[in-house]
Amino acid sequence: MDYRRMGRTGLKVSEICLGTMTFGHGTDETEATQMVDLAFDAGVNFFDTADGYGDGQSEVLLGRALKGRRRDAVVATKFFNPMGTGPNDSGMSRARIFNAMDDSLRRLQMDHVDIYYIHHVDTQTPLEEMLRALDDLVRMGKVRYIACSNYEAWRLMEAMWLSDSHDWARFECYQPQYSLVVRDIEEEIIPVCDLKGLGVVIWSPLGGGFLTGKYQPGQRSVTGTRSDEGWAYPQRYFAANADDSLAALLEIAAELGRSPAQVALRWSLEQPSITSAIVGARTVEQARDNFLAGGWKLPAEALERLNTISHLPARYPRAMEANMHERRNSAVKMPRL
Repeated sequence: MDYRRMGRTGLKVSEICLGTMTFGHGTDETEATQMVDLAFDAGVNFFDTADGYGDGQSEVLLGRALKGRRRDAVVATKFFNPMGTGPNDSGMSRARIFNAMDDSLRRLQMDHVDIYYIHHVDTQTPLEEMLRALDDLVRMGKVRYIACSNYEAWRLMEAMWLSDSHDWARFECYQPQYSLVVRDIEEEIIPVCDLKGLGVVIWSPLGGGFLTGKYQPGQRSVTGTRSDEGWAYPQRYFAANADDSLAALLEIAAELGRSPAQVALRWSLEQPSITSAIVGARTVEQARDNFLAGGWKLPAEALERLNTISHLPARYPRAMEANMHERRNSAVKMPRL
């Protein structure tokens, strides 16, 4: 397993992160503990959860599984989703943030989390209110680093500017959806993260299971999977060339003697700016297969094939302006007027 710095920070995390969305939702405590044990054996030190996963059970099961090993783990959790029926039981108001933090720490049986994400966008709370509350949590020692997920580029830049101008703790990590079939972040989000030195920890690198080998090109639903059960399956975000990407993935996996999931994960980890990929599993065997994506490299030809087949379509204005440096450079060769 390789380890990478989280953006500009000194924190090092494994290139594969164990996502625990299934803990308490299809994965019981015994299997959850076995997955965590297997993760440590594979060199994984990074664990991702959220207060809303399994109505809080994901945090409970992860906390129990990490008992006695807290210092060996980088633990990330998130807040935003409703955790009660009251008007202040969701969102990112100051009141909600403090309550959510205390509730998560109680479920995890920890005195701090390493990374605390805003799970979604709350348009009803000023960024200033949210960021000041998160800064207070950092100063109180309950959070080591703050982060966000699913923010647009402009909102991310505004938040960074506010933190810098007020000397508040700033986002050090961004968690977006990213895979062979959903590459949209390359257009605006990745350049922002590069500019500001944020780590990028991706979710759904297997397209909700689409890239695991369970599906064939043209299929969008398979019995017994997320797509069949109607949860956490990101089909609506798939690129128009998703079936072409899947076909190439299946071919390359067969050529390499690797599972499609391992190849798809490896592809995402070898893209510029990616820090870690969150992998979830319902069973220990699924987790074992995913962990085998760490610690090796795709052959250059295979990487190029996957890059080419899954490419983003040309988009304005980036595509129009991509080669303007050539026009500027050629100006020095123009004859004197």
